[in-house]
Amino acid sequence: MKITICGSLHFIKEMRHVESQLKELEHDVLMPESAKEGMEKINWNNLKKDNVNEFSRLRGEKILLHLNKIDSSDAVLILNYDKHGKTNYIGPNTFLEMGYAFGMKKKIFTLNPLPEDSHNDELVSMNPININNELHNIQ
Repeated sequence: MKITICGSLHFIKEMRHVESQLKELEHDVLMPESAKEGMEKINWNNLKKDNVNEFSRLRGEKILLHLNKIDSSDAVLILNYDKHGKTNYIGPNTFLEMGYAFGMKKKIFTLNPLPEDSHNDELVSMNPININNELHNIQ
């Protein structure tokens, strides 16, 4: 299966680990451009403060590139680990990617259960499949 990994860029190290595990399970895996080696060195907050136009251009390009990867995939895997005290975190960009995958009628898998937060109703409505942190459950 061709799977696009989605999640907070806070989890780049975890994304790379999951990518290798999925490849061992013989899946074709697409990653966010920002998860490529060296991309984590970009300080997005400073760039936004120093040059909002360049920030907007670069981040917009990254978003479009990732949505194109979702287009070419069979499914997305949402890496929703705990972040900053929030259990099974799904942030705004990942929520956008899930909504896009849902609109494109792609399978949506979550690594962990959905968070119990303000957008839980919308998340539940996209009918994601929780794999309980077991990558072999992706089918």
